[in-house]
Parts: sequence; structure tokens; C-alpha cells
Amino acid sequence: MFKAWFATPLWARVLLALFLGAVVGYFWGEDAESIKIVGDIFIDFIKMLIVPLIFFSIVAGVTAIGDLGKLGSVGWRAILLFVVTGQVAVWLGLGLGTFFAPGVGLDTSGIEMGAVPEPAPFEWREMLRSMIPVSPVKVMADVNVLPLIVFSLLVGIGILLAMREEDKDGPTNGAVAALARAFDAGALIFQKITMVIMELTPFGVFALIAWVVGTLGLDAVAALGKLVALNYAGCLLIIGVMYVFILLFSHVSVVGFFRGMIDAIAVAYSTASSSATLPVTLRCTQRNLGVSQPTSSFIVSLGSTINMDGTAMYLGLATLFGAQIFGVDLSWADYGMIALLATVGSIGAAGIPGGGLVMMGAIFTAVGVPLETIAFVAGVDRIMDMMRTATNVTGDATVTVATASMLGEVDKAELASADDI
Repeated sequence: MFKAWFATPLWARVLLALFLGAVVGYFWGEDAESIKIVGDIFIDFIKMLIVPLIFFSIVAGVTAIGDLGKLGSVGWRAILLFVVTGQVAVWLGLGLGTFFAPGVGLDTSGIEMGAVPEPAPFEWREMLRSMIPVSPVKVMADVNVLPLIVFSLLVGIGILLAMREEDKDGPTNGAVAALARAFDAGALIFQKITMVIMELTPFGVFALIAWVVGTLGLDAVAALGKLVALNYAGCLLIIGVMYVFILLFSHVSVVGFFRGMIDAIAVAYSTASSSATLPVTLRCTQRNLGVSQPTSSFIVSLGSTINMDGTAMYLGLATLFGAQIFGVDLSWADYGMIALLATVGSIGAAGIPGGGLVMMGAIFTAVGVPLETIAFVAGVDRIMDMMRTATNVTGDATVTVATASMLGEVDKAELASADDI
């Protein structure tokens, strides 16, 4: 029995749990709240990972660059494209959430919720000061994401500079290099822990969906269906409009690109894991799209860490969804904070299934949206995560090919041959 359970793909188990939970909740009614504790435990495990996963992932991502000098002609172009596309993606999510309002009209009066955190009044000077991690320990204890990201970036840069000095001064037992490897190991460990916790997803999904449907009725299912549809629409707009525009601007064959990337996109969609898709993405960009090995290895690896356009779009959309169902009024300053955290914070979202859920709680806290919103979206997160991951991987390849094309490092004959794949 257990063999059959674990032999079944996680996405299939989650979909089964989603269906069974909705059925149980519909017939059980409000009594389904008695099993909500299972979903609460799942959310607590997700919240547990926020600080260590962000810290180790970002430090390891910076040290993986190896040399700050590599952020030269290749690096600045790639990073600029990643940042710009990330900002466009998150504002697209905010726009879709504002215009279509998937959470408006959902009756939550029957749910006993905790206190809604009040966001602090916006003041740009205080916002700048709040980015400085005066006490890193307190920042971690309070799960204050923005200064945590700044601190993590500084630690990563400090390790790179220390490694340079270590190489210059001669052998010193490689203490700094060992520290860099320790952060790599830490990032890997917490990614593995996240994957273990993701095995709890079917149980958490079952309990949360049963509670939502039993307490709110079919209105909740309709609202979640609208959220899923908007998630897919946003991802398709990113791929079909923004990425296609970048390819055309870079004089890259759109048909050849997508035909050459079909393997990676399919793996990304089926596994919902950017990390698992990384080898396939590298193979497609090098063998099908004709990008040189050094350029593709650097940008694709960097993109798998810092490029999460699908996730950024969804974080903006999900935050608006939570604000709408709980009646939280968001100002333009809050929108700006969401855009900033969703773009920068998506760096900390591990390239594995459920990584977006980790960042979601941090952004909700920053703008005063109740963390209980995760209870609504966790049940259908896997369905949306598959499309978001396919978007992220497509974005990695788009920026890789576009940057290489700008620098003349694409084998045009190889790229043209992708039209015939």
C-alpha cells in the first residue's frame, strides 16, 4: 500500500486529495472544521522553512557565481532582464487580481480567524532604514524578509571577497571555501527538508479543502477556480507576450525557440521543479538552441536561483486574493512593497514544488494580509505551481538565448535547425 502511495506522482496524490477533500467537505458541512488542525500543522511546517531556506539559498546562490568579475558583460545583461521581467510579472499579477477580483464576495463570516496584522504606515525613509538588518538574529526571529535578503546578499558577497583574499595570500586550509561549501550544503539540506514536507501536501490539502468547502460551500471552490484560471492566464501572457517580445527583439526564432525547449517545458510542467529541470534546460539551450556552454551554464544556473517570473506574478495575484477575502485595504505603497518583495523575495523561493508557499507567508505578513490565506490557496497550489514552473524555466531559457544573441554567442545554424525538431 505504501509502495503504491509513494510510487504515485505527488501531483496526482494532491489532485486526488483535492477532489476527496471537496467531496468530504461538501457532505460533512461545518463539522469538517474538526480536521482543519491537519492543514494548520502543514502550514506551520511551511512557515518553519521561511528563514533558513531564504538565508541559505541566497548565500549559496551568490557564492555559486564564483567571481564577481563574471557579472560583466554577460552578468549585467542577464540580471537586468531577470529584474525587468520579474517586475512586469508581479505587476501583471497585481493587475489581474485588481481587475478580476477573485476574492471579492467570498463569505468568510463562518470562519473563526486570528487577528489581522496591521501594516505600519508607509514612510519611505523608514522603509529604507528597515532594509538594514541592524540585528540579523532579530530579523530572523521576526521573519522580516527584506532585511533578511539584504543580510544574505551581503554574507554571500563577503564570502566571495574573502575567497579572493584567500587565493591571493596562498593556502590557508581553504577555510572560506569550506564555508561556501557549507552554505551550498545548507541550501541543499533545506531543499531536501522542503521536499520531505511537500510529502505532507496531500494530507494538508485534504484537510484544508474539506474545511473550506464545508464551511464556505461551493462559493469557495468557485473562487479558487477563478484564482487558478487567472494564474494560468497570467503565465500564458508572460510566455506569449513578454518572452516572445524579448525573443523577437533579440532576433531569435520564436518557433525554433519553443520547439527546442519543448522537452524542458514538459519536464518543468510535470515535475513543478525548476531544480529537477535544470539539466534538461541546459541540454536544450546548448544542443537545440546553440548557446555556448559557458554562457548557458552561467545564465541558466543563475536564472534557476533568481528568476521566478511565474512565482512573482502569482505572489502578487495571491496577495490581492487574500486581501479581498479578508477585507484588507491595500494602498499604492503596499502594492510597491508587494512588487519589491515578490521580485526580490522570489530569489528565496526554492526551485522545488511548493517553494512559492514559503515566500507567500513572508509577503502576506509584510502588508498585513492574514496568513490564513494560505489555507485557501494551498489546496490548488500544485495545479498552479506546474504552470508557474513551466513559466520560470521558459524565462530562464529566454534570457539565456537573448543575452547570448546580443553577444554573438549563439550558433544561428543550430538555432535554425530547431525549427525542424
